[in-house]
Amino acid sequence: MTKYLCIACGYIYDPEVGDPDNGVEPGTSFEDVPDDWVCPLCGVGKDQFEPTD
Repeated sequence: MTKYLCIACGYIYDPEVGDPDNGVEPGTSFEDVPDDWVCPLCGVGKDQFEPTD
Protein backbone atom coordinates (compact mmCIF):
# COMPACT_ATOMS: atom_id res chain seq x y z
CA MET A 1 0.00 0.00 0.00
CA THR A 2 1.11 3.54 -0.74
CA LYS A 3 2.35 5.73 2.09
CA TYR A 4 1.33 9.39 2.27
CA LEU A 5 3.47 12.35 3.34
CA CYS A 6 2.12 15.38 5.21
CA ILE A 7 3.55 18.28 3.22
CA ALA A 8 3.15 20.58 6.24
CA CYS A 9 5.27 18.67 8.78
CA GLY A 10 6.73 15.53 7.18
CA TYR A 11 4.59 12.95 9.02
CA ILE A 12 4.18 9.78 6.97
CA TYR A 13 0.89 7.90 7.09
CA ASP A 14 1.68 4.20 6.69
CA PRO A 15 -1.43 2.12 5.90
CA GLU A 16 0.15 -0.96 7.48
CA VAL A 17 0.39 0.89 10.80
CA GLY A 18 -2.68 3.13 10.53
CA ASP A 19 -3.27 5.66 13.31
CA PRO A 20 -4.92 3.61 16.06
CA ASP A 21 -4.58 6.42 18.62
CA ASN A 22 -6.97 8.43 16.42
CA GLY A 23 -9.36 5.66 15.37
CA VAL A 24 -7.69 4.46 12.16
CA GLU A 25 -7.00 0.73 12.35
CA PRO A 26 -3.84 -0.86 10.88
CA GLY A 27 -4.41 -1.96 7.29
CA THR A 28 -6.56 1.09 6.42
CA SER A 29 -5.67 2.56 3.03
CA PHE A 30 -5.35 6.36 2.94
CA GLU A 31 -8.41 6.56 0.70
CA ASP A 32 -10.45 4.81 3.42
CA VAL A 33 -9.27 7.10 6.24
CA PRO A 34 -12.24 9.27 7.35
CA ASP A 35 -12.40 12.68 5.66
CA ASP A 36 -12.37 14.43 9.04
CA TRP A 37 -9.09 12.76 10.11
CA VAL A 38 -6.19 15.16 10.64
CA CYS A 39 -2.44 14.75 10.83
CA PRO A 40 -1.62 13.55 14.36
CA LEU A 41 1.45 15.80 14.51
CA CYS A 42 0.35 19.15 13.08
CA GLY A 43 -3.43 18.93 12.65
CA VAL A 44 -3.78 19.62 8.91
CA GLY A 45 -6.42 17.78 6.85
CA LYS A 46 -6.08 14.93 4.39
CA ASP A 47 -5.81 17.41 1.51
CA GLN A 48 -2.31 18.32 2.73
CA PHE A 49 -0.96 14.79 2.11
CA GLU A 50 0.64 13.44 -1.05
CA PRO A 51 1.75 9.93 -2.05
CA THR A 52 5.36 9.07 -1.27
CA ASP A 53 7.70 6.12 -1.78
